[in-house]
Amino acid sequence: MSSAAPSSHRCPWCGTDSLYVAYHDTEWGVPCHNDRRLFEMLVLDGAQAGLSWLTILRKRENYRRAFHGFDAEHIARYGARDVARLLADPGIVRNRFKIESAIRNARAYLKLRETHGSLDLFLWRFVEGRPRQNAWRHLREIPTRTRQSDMMSRALRAAGFNFVGSTICYAFMQAAGLVNDHLVDCFRHRQVAALSR
Repeated sequence: MSSAAPSSHRCPWCGTDSLYVAYHDTEWGVPCHNDRRLFEMLVLDGAQAGLSWLTILRKRENYRRAFHGFDAEHIARYGARDVARLLADPGIVRNRFKIESAIRNARAYLKLRETHGSLDLFLWRFVEGRPRQNAWRHLREIPTRTRQSDMMSRALRAAGFNFVGSTICYAFMQAAGLVNDHLVDCFRHRQVAALSR
């Protein structure tokens, strides 16, 4: 669908790497309301801390395999043997803090679901249930955090999550379509905006 768009009409951050271009053209900014997918994005954005998103994107299928398809109920039962297994897995980022964070976040998510009904309802309330449509012309205009991502970060931390600082939360909001941060001259800006109507 979108691979025919000239690169000059894409957001420049995706460069020419085919995996990154496909992610930009089909996933980034698309409003997501699927709890498992939202949980996956939160975990992967936390895993990205200090790394490039392309590094995580290249490892995403390995993460899905290693973390049982991001089934939070399964991950919440992980113990020391699972942590050791994950630390030995070269297909993911072998950082003990990030691995233990994914397990902790799975447990926090299950508790949050009991009190709020779904992760979807909990997260989308920070944009009042509708994606924010931005109109950036240059990458330098795009913020790394906002008042909404600050609020989301505080609420997630209060709910027991970690690796959910405001910058991570804003990257998550961009990826999950809570904000449309495609540049206005990117062919995806208008397409993504149309998905929220």
